[in-house]
Amino acid sequence: MTLVLGFGDPLRITGADPAGRPGQVVRPGTSYTSLLSGLHTRASVGEHDGRAHGIEVAMAPWTAFTLFRTPMDELADSMVDLADLLGQPAHDLAGALAEIPGWAARFTLLDAFLTARARTGPPASHRLVWAWRQLVSGGPTGSTVAELAATVGWSERHLERRFREQIGLSPKGTARVLRFRHAVRLLDASLPPSQIAAACGYCDQAHLNREFKAMTGRSPSRFVTERTHGACFAQLDREEGQVTSVVLAGH
Repeated sequence: MTLVLGFGDPLRITGADPAGRPGQVVRPGTSYTSLLSGLHTRASVGEHDGRAHGIEVAMAPWTAFTLFRTPMDELADSMVDLADLLGQPAHDLAGALAEIPGWAARFTLLDAFLTARARTGPPASHRLVWAWRQLVSGGPTGSTVAELAATVGWSERHLERRFREQIGLSPKGTARVLRFRHAVRLLDASLPPSQIAAACGYCDQAHLNREFKAMTGRSPSRFVTERTHGACFAQLDREEGQVTSVVLAGH
């Protein structure tokens, strides 16, 4: 999940068009200065007027659950203005960060703010974190929801309830996103789509293509073209070793 604390002009966020038509969106754009973004099963498009200034923090979903004390399924496939979650402290924090003259001091202030909230927020379930890591690793115990639930000692219904509360998506929805992220990394490494489909557990290449279309609004080939032709695309990825962003020129 992503926390953005902006110091200047707002970002305009829209949804990616599933048909992949340039400039088209599926919902009206919304402007944010500071926001929290939940887990998404489809891409979003962020725009600004050429100047973006602020801090972006990537965090595990259950960390956001503890910090912001709200069920994560309320944020799934959506973004929320930070002030709607925290009230005046969100404005105070963003203002203080903007006024501090150095990045080291900014990070120290933000660390102190988040640490204080983490101490008093609801704790994440250790069993849920373990289940997430099984899905990330693709281990055998995570091959089905029933096996995963049995391994952590919960019913399938309780496992799903905990996933929605502290992660935002169901176990199946989470596995779908993680599988897609794995496919995107392999595609970025120039593996053929047919090999990627087999390696990631898709039924066939057509299944992979459908998932790409549904989750990015683009075919795999178009996704690669836009990513490799985008200016400074590598610097936009928010996690090392993860493919998170594509530059869309002329939108």
